[in-house]
Amino acid sequence: MAGFVPLASSPAISSTSVKLISECFITPIDDLSPEQKQPIHFTPFELPWLNVKYSQKGLLFAKPPSPDFSITTFLNDLQHSLSATLTHFYPLAARFTTQKQQNPSSYVVYLDPSNTPGVKFVYATTDARISNVLSPPHVPLLVHSFFDLNEAIAHDGHTLPVLSVQVTELGDGIFIGCSVNHMVADGTSFWHFMTSWSEIFQSKRPYHGTISRLPIFKRWVLDGSDDPIISIPYTHHDQFIDRLKIPLFKERFFSFSSTAISKLKATANSECDTHKISSLQAVIALLWRCITRARCLSHDSETSCSLMISVRPRLTPPLSDEYFGNPVQFVGGKATVGDLLSQGLGWAAFRLHEAVINHDDKAIKGSLESWIKSPVIYKMSELGDRNMVHVGSSPRFDMYGCEFGLGKAVAARSGCTNKMDGKITMYPGREGGGSMDVEVCLLPENMKIIESDEELMNAVAIH
Repeated sequence: MAGFVPLASSPAISSTSVKLISECFITPIDDLSPEQKQPIHFTPFELPWLNVKYSQKGLLFAKPPSPDFSITTFLNDLQHSLSATLTHFYPLAARFTTQKQQNPSSYVVYLDPSNTPGVKFVYATTDARISNVLSPPHVPLLVHSFFDLNEAIAHDGHTLPVLSVQVTELGDGIFIGCSVNHMVADGTSFWHFMTSWSEIFQSKRPYHGTISRLPIFKRWVLDGSDDPIISIPYTHHDQFIDRLKIPLFKERFFSFSSTAISKLKATANSECDTHKISSLQAVIALLWRCITRARCLSHDSETSCSLMISVRPRLTPPLSDEYFGNPVQFVGGKATVGDLLSQGLGWAAFRLHEAVINHDDKAIKGSLESWIKSPVIYKMSELGDRNMVHVGSSPRFDMYGCEFGLGKAVAARSGCTNKMDGKITMYPGREGGGSMDVEVCLLPENMKIIESDEELMNAVAIH
C-alpha cells in the first residue's frame, strides 16, 4: 500500500501495563519532487542541540461511546491522513545525514529528504482508563509509556525516525503521543503539523487537497550570507555526543483559571506601576518564587528563570509562524533568593518582562554570530543548574484544536524527555478563555513542599 512500510520486528515497549500491538512506517502519499529532495540544512539555532532529547507531546481523548466506533477503522484513517499530511510536512519522514570532508576539513549535519524511510506509527493497548491518568495528584509513570523514543537524542535522527507517533488505546480512551526530533521542530512547528494533520483527518477520504497553512522550509540565514551550510569543528560524533541520564522526578499539573490569571497580572502590574507585564510573565513569576521557596536555598545564593521563546517575531524582518524549524533561544531573569522572595510578584515578573523585551533582533543575531565564530555542541550534563527554573512550551499553542474526529481532547500531556528539577511546561487550559495548565517537575522532596505553598495554592484555588 502506498505510503506504508511495515517493520520487520517489533521491540517491546518499556512498560508491563502497555502492550505493543503493531508498528509500521508512514511515508508521504505523493512522491517528492527533485526540489523537495534537496538537503535542509540546520541553522545556528539548531546545530548546538544535537544532544537534546526528542520533544514529546500528546493528547488524551475519550473513546467514542458509539457501538459503531472501530479502532481498526480509526487507525486506518489516522495512517492515511498522516500520509497525506506528510506530503506537506515531508521533512518529518526524512533522516539526518553527516557529510565529512578532509581537505578542506568540514563536518556538516543536515536533514536529507532524499532519504525518507517515513514516520514510525505504533499501536499499543493498555487496560488503564482515563481516570488512571488524570485522577492521581501526580502524573503517573504510565504516561511515559504512551511515547516512543524515550532515550533518543537529536543526533539519533541519522538512524531513528525524526517523528514517531504512538496511539495507545485505553479502556475508555485513546492517547495520541508524538516524539519529534527537537532539532527539526520546535513547539510552533510541531503544533502546526498536528493541527494540519487533524484538519486533513477531518476532511475525510481520499485525504488529498490543501491545508490552510503551508509550512515554509527555506532556511533562514544571517544577514550578508546566502550559504546555509555550516561546518562544525569535529571529525567524529563521539567527540560531542552526550547521553544524559535523568533521575525520576515528581510531575504535577496546576490549573490556573482565567480569573486567577487576571488577578495575578493585575497584582504584578500594580506592584510595578506599569501595564506591561503579561499574563504569562505573571504566572511564571509566581512559579519561580514558589519553586525557589520550596528548594530552601540560602538567601544569598543566585536563582534564575530561563524561558524558551520563539524568535520568529523578534527578527527583522520577522519570520512567519509557518517557518518550519527550531528557531528558539533562551532568555531569563536572575536574582538572589533573598530579593526574589522578599520583593514580591511584580518585581519577579518585571525581571522576566525585561529579559523578553530586550531579546531583540540585535541580541539574537549577535548570539548567533558569536556561536558561528566558535561552534560548539552543548552537552546537556554541563548545562544543569540546581537553582534554575526552566520554562518550555506555550499556552498559546492550539493543542485542543486537534480533534481527529474524537471531539475535544480530555487533556494534553508530555513524556519523560528533557525533564529536570524545576522544569515548567506550559499548556492552554482546556476550558479556554485564557486559562492555563502548568506541569511542574520537581524532586520529590521539593514537590512535597510546594504542594503546601500558600501563595501557589491560593492562586490555583481561584475560579
